[in-house]
Amino acid sequence: MNALVKIFLALGVAFIAGCTVVPGAYHSPTPGWFLDEDEIAEGEPLPDVVKVHAIGTAILKRERIHPVDKGVPDEINLSDDQYDYQVGPGDVLQITVWDHPELTIPAGSLRSSEESGNWVHNDGTIFYPYVGIINVEGLKVTEIRDMITDRLSRYIEKPQVDVSVAAFRHKRIYVTGEVDEPGLYPVTNVPTRLIDAIGEAGGLTQSADWSSVVLTRNGKDYRLSLRDIYQYGNTSQNILLQPNDVINVNPVTDAKVFVLGEVGKASSLQMGRNGLTLAEALAENGGLDQRQSDASGVFVFRKAQPDAEHGIDIYQLNAKDAAALVLADSFRLQERDIVYVTAAPLAKWNRVLSLILPSVSALFLGARTEESLAD
Repeated sequence: MNALVKIFLALGVAFIAGCTVVPGAYHSPTPGWFLDEDEIAEGEPLPDVVKVHAIGTAILKRERIHPVDKGVPDEINLSDDQYDYQVGPGDVLQITVWDHPELTIPAGSLRSSEESGNWVHNDGTIFYPYVGIINVEGLKVTEIRDMITDRLSRYIEKPQVDVSVAAFRHKRIYVTGEVDEPGLYPVTNVPTRLIDAIGEAGGLTQSADWSSVVLTRNGKDYRLSLRDIYQYGNTSQNILLQPNDVINVNPVTDAKVFVLGEVGKASSLQMGRNGLTLAEALAENGGLDQRQSDASGVFVFRKAQPDAEHGIDIYQLNAKDAAALVLADSFRLQERDIVYVTAAPLAKWNRVLSLILPSVSALFLGARTEESLAD
């Protein structure tokens, strides 16, 4: 009898411990199906750094409208009206004075406008007959035209002057990474946007990650998505480029998500050029472990946007209803997301028992031995 009492006491202690301490990491699923985004799961409160969302119809509607990003920072969101080319050293100007061929150097059949034009020297100046040496660096062609017209009017009555850039050599943008022809490309008087630069570089390679394009401007990096432009028509990503911008297209092998917890096989997955949905990530890793997993506790952990007041977004899917898999197939993952499937309560209890049973068995054998000696 004493042995049985001890065993029951040990099991009682194990039950209490199992309610509070469970081996391994897990995240407590939130009760209910649709959660208000401002609500935190009942029970132990989460830190302020975390914000919980339910993967339901409302959030998927927002995903379809803004699948990756809602826009770009204001400092890089420029319009074509704010663009006008400014001449600099290395550019070649073509200056024409109508009805005065002696002032216009003809290109001829053997010389192009680029070869016969006025070269802007390293000090930013050019020389023109009757006008002399003038500084044109940082000026628009309309400003240069007005300057030359004003000075020629001292010698020619109502001169008609036209100024254009025959060769753009001063300002460049750099396109690197997974494009067919990486290199330097001139900035011209025609505004150049992101897809223009990619087209100039021959387009994307087969290994390009079109959802991960990095723009470096003035020492700061901005992440852009060609996928948003081509597939979803999000033209806000098609930004106007500036001189000295660096465009780098990352390889698709760098984009990964991580699947952990109660799945067939925990591992990292490459997202691929067309991205990855939550359902695809689970299927690639063998799906939910039917014996160990809690279908209501499928989570996606994601680092929040830099301008967010919190640090981590947690998206919860309740997959107990098979219809939820349709939602999972519509929920697109982002680079470095962590998919985590928590353990079922029974599985947690079994893990506790697996740690305690050896001690209980030893206690039982010790009690039997004690009774045998007593007899």
